[in-house]
Amino acid sequence: MKFPYRHAVFLLGALFVGASTSAAAQEPPQGAGKSVASHPRGNYAALDSLPDWGGVWILNRTPPGSRPRPELKGRYLEAYQAWVREVEEKDGMVARRGSYCLPPGMPGIMGVNQYPIEFLFVPGRVITHHEAWMAWRYIYTDGRPHPDPEDLDPSFFGHSIGRWEGDTLVVETVGIKETVEMAMGMKHSPQMRILERIHLAKDDPDTLVVEITVEDPEALVKPWSYTLTYRRHRDAELIEFICNENDRNPVDESGRVLFE
Repeated sequence: MKFPYRHAVFLLGALFVGASTSAAAQEPPQGAGKSVASHPRGNYAALDSLPDWGGVWILNRTPPGSRPRPELKGRYLEAYQAWVREVEEKDGMVARRGSYCLPPGMPGIMGVNQYPIEFLFVPGRVITHHEAWMAWRYIYTDGRPHPDPEDLDPSFFGHSIGRWEGDTLVVETVGIKETVEMAMGMKHSPQMRILERIHLAKDDPDTLVVEITVEDPEALVKPWSYTLTYRRHRDAELIEFICNENDRNPVDESGRVLFE
């Protein structure tokens, strides 16, 4: 499957938690922590106090090998080593779930080259809109907690809650499907938790910094931390991305994707 090179764009949506300026501007709160996202009217003016993340953001490429790699342990290390052997034996031609047009999920979606992100500022939540797979992430900033574990429905991008520390958006994400890779060929446990600190560079307002730490006491020897940076493009736009339209790899009788 091949995709044309695109000008990548990153839109991060930032939400602000604040009291309504008018009692008539929104309905009465309907439960702690959910009133702003559920009843945003009267809270839009507060968004002007957030940092300027307008425009689209393109990931800066890093030299191969410059980013630290996760240190796996136990059965997760054994599974990865088996995957590496298969890659070597088959000269890299191994089937991956991405062949079926599935998105990489978290944390991979934040490090996709070529494709952009934008920020959407909405009361009570931050929305990151990704050109790749036309994906959306919702980061709730209205004070709600994560759902109880028994009520958490694992997903590709997990459940994210955030808070503002000055001009830095601090995000915690849990509940990511175990089928989603932590990194290429690397699996994770249900305990995986991702922490992000997102802010503009101190010396360059057109550079966005995303500091990521992945924690998984079952799969990792220690937390895995790395930093991504993005360049702002004020006038760029996201382009429609329809993976299935370009998904022409043949499929055998068992449903396994082959390669041409």
